Amino acid sequence: MSMAYLAQGAEHQQLEWLDHSVMRVLLDGAATEGQLTMLRTSLPEGAASPVHLHSNEDEMFVLLSGSGIFWFGDERWELGEGGVVYLPRNVPHAYRFTSAVDLLTICTPSGSEGFFRKAGHDLSTPKPEGWAITPATLGEAAAAHGVTIVGPPRPA
Repeated sequence: MSMAYLAQGAEHQQLEWLDHSVMRVLLDGAATEGQLTMLRTSLPEGAASPVHLHSNEDEMFVLLSGSGIFWFGDERWELGEGGVVYLPRNVPHAYRFTSAVDLLTICTPSGSEGFFRKAGHDLSTPKPEGWAITPATLGEAAAAHGVTIVGPPRPA
């Protein structure tokens, strides 16, 4: 049975993510009966993901503000405010932002939130001393959630 889900902005889980960015989990599998995940992330200029692929989800980005470079396979694309990216599963991809950005991410079906939650830090809890997102913590979270890290972040 389908059900509606409503949440105020203050109710969204917030995670510290790559390069000290803040990711808000707007919708997850529990809220959408496994249909999709929606995230909104504020990232600083220079923030970059390693080259990776998702084996279980398709991923879409909407650049609400700012600019960045996206790679899919060997293709390189520059994107500005309002730009949209669709990445089918099993396609290696990465990003690097050339300004501070406000990024909306949608993944179908849901499940990718597990990766972000495992690698990130829930800001509603005290941060463990020395906590950081490292290649090792990303790799561990990736292996547990159908993500394969293919290489390091790409230079601009």
